[in-house]
Amino acid sequence: MMGLGMRFRALVAAVGMLFLAVTVDAVAESKVNSVRLWRAPDNTRLVFDLTGPVQHSVFTLSAPDRLVIDINGASLGAPLNVNTSNTPITAMRSAQRTPTDLRVVIDLKKAVTPKSFSLAPNAQYGNRLVVDLFDNPADAAPPPAPTPSVATVPAVPVTPTEPAIKLPPAPAGKRDIIVVIDAGHGGEDPGASGSRGQREKDVVLQIARETQRQVNGIKGFRAELTRTGDYFIPLRGRTEIARKKGADLFVSIHADAAPSAAAFGASVFALSDRGATSETARWLADSENRSDLIGGAGNVSLDDKDRMLAGVLLDLSMTASLTSSLNVGQKVLSNIGRVTPLHKQRVEQAGFMVLKSPDIPSILVETGFISNANEASKLAASSHQQALARSISSGVRQFFQQNPPPGTYIAWLRDSGKIAQGPRDHRVNPGETLAMIAVRYQVSPAAVRSANNLSNDELKVGQHLTIPGNDLAAKE
Repeated sequence: MMGLGMRFRALVAAVGMLFLAVTVDAVAESKVNSVRLWRAPDNTRLVFDLTGPVQHSVFTLSAPDRLVIDINGASLGAPLNVNTSNTPITAMRSAQRTPTDLRVVIDLKKAVTPKSFSLAPNAQYGNRLVVDLFDNPADAAPPPAPTPSVATVPAVPVTPTEPAIKLPPAPAGKRDIIVVIDAGHGGEDPGASGSRGQREKDVVLQIARETQRQVNGIKGFRAELTRTGDYFIPLRGRTEIARKKGADLFVSIHADAAPSAAAFGASVFALSDRGATSETARWLADSENRSDLIGGAGNVSLDDKDRMLAGVLLDLSMTASLTSSLNVGQKVLSNIGRVTPLHKQRVEQAGFMVLKSPDIPSILVETGFISNANEASKLAASSHQQALARSISSGVRQFFQQNPPPGTYIAWLRDSGKIAQGPRDHRVNPGETLAMIAVRYQVSPAAVRSANNLSNDELKVGQHLTIPGNDLAAKE
């Protein structure tokens, strides 16, 4: 028979093993099931997909350069396979330090600056650990090649309804009008999905690139992209990119989904400071604003300025930008209506975060509902993408021919009488008078009254006015 001492020791060992198993189960309850990678111009993002929340720490080592990620309360659920080409990563390996602690070691070509954070589950993903590897400035990749010059890109054809432009050589010091085109979503935020697997982030990037090509084909214009590949940019970061590039206009391109698969048609949105103008607009705005939660954008701090002065200046700037946004939005919408059905016949207004730039006129173009099978097929076709891009570029050109920023080549053309401007449409905003509108468009109040059959100068907010042309003849 087993002695009493031996039986006691066996019992203690069994209890210990049971306690250890319970402890491991309780602590290492999360698994790392996969890792995803995206390369941006100045950083590489790694996203570890987890089955539950974890604690983690990150530190770097040198000679050779490595990044160490300790994930506490987790074990490896599947091999960490990822394509690391065109990144500073040479290899990725992992080991279970203890039953409850996983260590991931990333071998690097050069030193990086890491930033990491955890994300809670959302509608698309479960728990995630995000690790951003920022290129050090001295080692950053060279900037992308400049966009093709207008001499190498075919010009966008002018339709008979557009004002004619004759293109004399630009005088010295006359700058281009800068249009920043934003392809929505990207990276770990795919946006909406079509029934055949079409992803919004891919479709809108293709449309954005084509729009850039066409805008660059117009003399006096230059188009820039907020993102040039499949990576995530926070919503506020997109407007910051536009500001750094000196944008005269910001155009964000999307192809969203709707609760009903029967919903169809393109839309154009401008910012609303009083809430959405329809339930559809409100639903779409909420959907887009949640993208920052998907990508893990942090809070934004405001500068410490005199609140009253800042408020007045911001209100004035926002009013001017919103007026221009509605104007250019209507022109883009009218052009889009010639190539695809419209969801609404007027520019809608909603609280999209990406439109909240007080100093840059901004519009959001919903090119169609990717949740509609017919529209999803059209959106994936290059011919339809080209037609949509042509509609956007035409609307943008029409707006700036009538409202060119001072100091630009297009402003010089207009002031030199080289642009014949036809009738324009203006929507009356709060506080505007007929005299103010006449001064803005450089026509007489009498001409505005005559063009609209007005018996007096009384206007209503939201009223549409026809602004007569300035009778400038197109010249050689």
